[in-house]
Amino acid sequence: MQLSNVKVAALATTGFEEVEYTKPKQALEDAGATVHLVSPASGSIKAWDGDDWGGEHTVDVNLSNADASDYDALLLPGGVLSPDSLRINDAALSFVKAFFRSDKPVAVICHGGQTLISAGLVKGRTMTGYVSVRPDLANAGAKVQDQEVVVDGKLVSSRNPDDIPAFNKKMIEVFAGKSASVA
Repeated sequence: MQLSNVKVAALATTGFEEVEYTKPKQALEDAGATVHLVSPASGSIKAWDGDDWGGEHTVDVNLSNADASDYDALLLPGGVLSPDSLRINDAALSFVKAFFRSDKPVAVICHGGQTLISAGLVKGRTMTGYVSVRPDLANAGAKVQDQEVVVDGKLVSSRNPDDIPAFNKKMIEVFAGKSASVA
């Protein structure tokens, strides 16, 4: 297992796109990582599944008790509602910034990049995101590419659920410290 000693925080709240959490989580766990769902909510949060509500997912760590120093990497799933809530949550922005300050790997998919925009972390980075988020990334100073997955140092980004297989592959490589080039 290439990620046997890696602990990942997946930051989300109600309205995250279910497959953008469950499939990366499963890939990370299959590679040996431990994944904790971190959220400003307690108990459980409800996912979004395409065009309707999805399942309930148990929150492992409430954001108020989460410490980025306890984790090796960060996963930010997309969906419209979750990133929109996280981007205006000061504790969430501080949590995300701590990963960048500590030079830890971060993987973001779909609308998840909005949280990075609000945290002031995209300027000068090469990234991708959902089609409606790409102009926001560009306006915040990112170099935007329309590719299924983009790697910029320790930052991995993807556009949408269709890109999950490529996203998972690159995320695991970067989380394992094996890739750091723009794809």
